[in-house]
Amino acid sequence: MTERIGIYPGTFDPITLGHMDIIERGAKLVDRLIIGVTTNIAKSPMFSDEERIEIVRREVDALDRDIKVVGFNSLLMDFAEAQNASVIIRGIRGVTDFEYEYQLTGMNRQLNDRIETIFLMADVALQPIASRLVKEIALYGGDISKFVTPAIRADVIAKVDGLGRKGSR
Repeated sequence: MTERIGIYPGTFDPITLGHMDIIERGAKLVDRLIIGVTTNIAKSPMFSDEERIEIVRREVDALDRDIKVVGFNSLLMDFAEAQNASVIIRGIRGVTDFEYEYQLTGMNRQLNDRIETIFLMADVALQPIASRLVKEIALYGGDISKFVTPAIRADVIAKVDGLGRKGSR
């Protein structure tokens, strides 16, 4: 039987409890999960590519699953093909995410119809969490501890303090 490899792509800037929920649940659906850390040119990242890869690696190391963290800067379907993946795992928080992901999946199927996309709904308690909002809250000195792990909170505070702004406490 062929090993089922899944890709969970994202910018993970920073990785949130919502991301971790999808990672833990997605890893149960495949033999190996590859977390593809990429740069979205439409977003301005707080952390560099290398920092995000290392942070995600640190966060998933404790999980008892076959999970690999890989950086990429290409079309998702080209990356998935290079990793021998048969599945893309995407997290959905709500209707707006679904509309975007639906269109993206249609385009991806046109590029490579051998790779399926699986949508996982975020846990209800985690649905409002978005990396963009976590960064904004932190930049204005708000408490982000409900949205990220303690280690990520410390990473974000250090980054915000390095920018000379009031970090979350």
